[in-house]
Amino acid sequence: MKRFRVVFTIVMAVAMLGLGFSAFASQDTPKSPQGIANLSGLHDFDFLVGNWQVHHRKLKGRLTHSHAWDEFEGTLSMRKLMDGYANVDDNVFNTPEGAYRGVGLRSYDPKTAQWAIWWLDGRSPFGDLDPPVKGHFVNGVGTFYADDTLKGKPVRVRFVWSNITSTTARWEQAYSADGGKTWEINWTMDFRRAP
Repeated sequence: MKRFRVVFTIVMAVAMLGLGFSAFASQDTPKSPQGIANLSGLHDFDFLVGNWQVHHRKLKGRLTHSHAWDEFEGTLSMRKLMDGYANVDDNVFNTPEGAYRGVGLRSYDPKTAQWAIWWLDGRSPFGDLDPPVKGHFVNGVGTFYADDTLKGKPVRVRFVWSNITSTTARWEQAYSADGGKTWEINWTMDFRRAP
């Protein structure tokens, strides 16, 4: 009987240990998406793969009724990751104040058929990532939204991708201080594929 108790205790300890390990493993392993995947937008950003020359036009003051713009050149280099479910671009901005870099990271959600886009500014690489804008393309135009703050006040952010061809594209960013009723475009980027 004593031997049975020892064996039973060992078996239970191993079982409990196994349950503990499987609980940890399930936390570490992403679950596969349930239902049918919607891959209709998976290739929406394929046009951006490669190297680009970029002309920037950036409003000097955001939501301050400014009409003064900075114009400068830059580059963008984009590549796909994870079999196309994500992509990343490396940007160089040659601003009047000096050059800096930034990284755009995008990922596709097959459950919602939407892309999420995060931004990391090279001037504060240890800061927080901006909240992701989320959206999709309709008839060749991609529109993406997020809620953020500007100088402590809530703003709605909108990205629009348009005028997409094999050698050109346009991106614009706009902010709204009234929940999306009115928008102020504060940055445009005109892309030309690099030779």
